[in-house]
Amino acid sequence: MSAGRDRGLRPIRWIDYPGGRGTKVVLLHGLGSSAEDWLFQVPALSRRHSVAAVDLPGHGGVPSLPGWPSMADYAAQVAAAMEERGAGPAHIVGLSLGGAVALQLAVDAPTQVRSLSLINTFAQFRLTFRAWLRGAVRLGLALTGQMDWLGAWVASGLFPGPDQAALRQAAAARIAANDRRGYLQGLRAAARFDLGPRLGTIGLPTLVVSGTADTTVPTASCRGLAARIPGAQLQLLEGAGHVASVDAAEALNSVLLSFMDTVDAEPRRESARAREQRPESRARRTSGPRGRSSASPPVRGTRPQRAGAGRGAGRPERPRKPR
Repeated sequence: MSAGRDRGLRPIRWIDYPGGRGTKVVLLHGLGSSAEDWLFQVPALSRRHSVAAVDLPGHGGVPSLPGWPSMADYAAQVAAAMEERGAGPAHIVGLSLGGAVALQLAVDAPTQVRSLSLINTFAQFRLTFRAWLRGAVRLGLALTGQMDWLGAWVASGLFPGPDQAALRQAAAARIAANDRRGYLQGLRAAARFDLGPRLGTIGLPTLVVSGTADTTVPTASCRGLAARIPGAQLQLLEGAGHVASVDAAEALNSVLLSFMDTVDAEPRRESARAREQRPESRARRTSGPRGRSSASPPVRGTRPQRAGAGRGAGRPERPRKPR
């Protein structure tokens, strides 16, 4: 386990797990949580892949960033850590807030990304009325510094079942341990996040996973997200809640491994933004006859092949175009 100081900013915690020789997998957790979101994924994924889990700033005991960071600031931390360790291009897997960071990373640093797996996540923060009410309570408890009450409140919504008492208790303790400022920073970054206008520029293989029992990010939102990313695949996990990495771990593992296997079996396809970031492309744009600047014509992103899900993992759907 190591914490890296990136580009002069506060550190993030980067946890490496020994594993297979497949493409690197980087796991990004949800708001108020930590790398512990992925305890049930690491053993399955590391049989084929080298895996890393990240504790984002302000989470898991990691110091928060100065000021009020945006989603781009969180993504910049992850990109810098990946570049420092030579971890890219990697399969990026993000849950909720972590999925938003993954989307921002794909837009800002596409050369670091092999594929995207977005679990119960969003490109624009739009809540149902019920989720909005719960969010207002979250904000009130965080503002007053009652992190233990906040942890219990959030955990009761994430794991409401009578047989989920142990999961509720663990989630409550994890959230309560957060720095109040770091939690508020993440909440504000999520509320101000809007990547909708740029989703069509993502030319990377993308899997969108939705738990059908998620009351925070409903399936309709995930379906809309998949429809706006070229070639994205939508996978439903029946009965899974918001933290599908925990309450539908086996099904999620099957879906992720199947998707990554399919992506790794195909040649890497670069988005237009990734091509522009390559050194030779930058050199062509800045050099030309008689020392004048010349720009290459834009390259359209390619459409990735659809990946199949594992048996019994859920039912795949073709994303519908938004009306």
